[in-house]
Amino acid sequence: MAIHIKNHSEIEKMRKAGELVGKTHELLAEHVKVGITTLELDQIAEKYIIEHGATPSFKGYHGYPATVCTSINDEVVHGIPGARTIEDGDIISLDIGAYLDGYHGDAARSYAVGNASDDAIKLIEITKQSFYEGLKYVKPGNHLFQISAAIQQYVESNGYSIVRDLVGHGIGQELHEEPQIPNYKPIGRGPKLVAGMVLAIEPMVNSGKYDVEILDDDWTVVTKDGSLSAHYENTVLVTEEGYELLTLHQ
Repeated sequence: MAIHIKNHSEIEKMRKAGELVGKTHELLAEHVKVGITTLELDQIAEKYIIEHGATPSFKGYHGYPATVCTSINDEVVHGIPGARTIEDGDIISLDIGAYLDGYHGDAARSYAVGNASDDAIKLIEITKQSFYEGLKYVKPGNHLFQISAAIQQYVESNGYSIVRDLVGHGIGQELHEEPQIPNYKPIGRGPKLVAGMVLAIEPMVNSGKYDVEILDDDWTVVTKDGSLSAHYENTVLVTEEGYELLTLHQ
């Protein structure tokens, strides 16, 4: 499938969807505390998204049952909200999507809860910074896999591993569009970046090995070795000058 280049009208709609996702994350960040359940976080996000005229992108997507992906400790992505209570020292990754006026926004954040270990805090910081290392290469004329290579190099140079079984993606009228965006350098250069591309760049980083597996719920992805994992994502517009982060206030 071809990569869909967004026009001015589409970009304006994606800005609004992205802004809503960013604000939903800001709201949930205030509630990420010891003792809250993942279902309570999900309900807060769903209520907020619907109140702002949008629908949750993930709920019902290929049968996913919730608004937010709530992934704790060794859970990499796609953790399903439920009765589980957030405990002191946990890492929790929240992935949120919103569909507004025909377009999606998508972003993820990881948080260290309470008295988290130095290792957990560092993992989250490295994961977030790896996104920004990749972001340095988002400008017209560069190639997609320069982003991938920069993420991988930063993560591995800090002694962590980058998940290979899951990738970032294009986004727009569909939650997942072309191109796929690996967080490691494949063979070749990948497509050339042009203004109007919108990309969901999302490094997933493990403190141990990069191997993952899916639990029996057919959704939750965990590290095979039980090591901690963190996730960071924004929806990124390629502009004439470089980039614009649609899901983060700048």
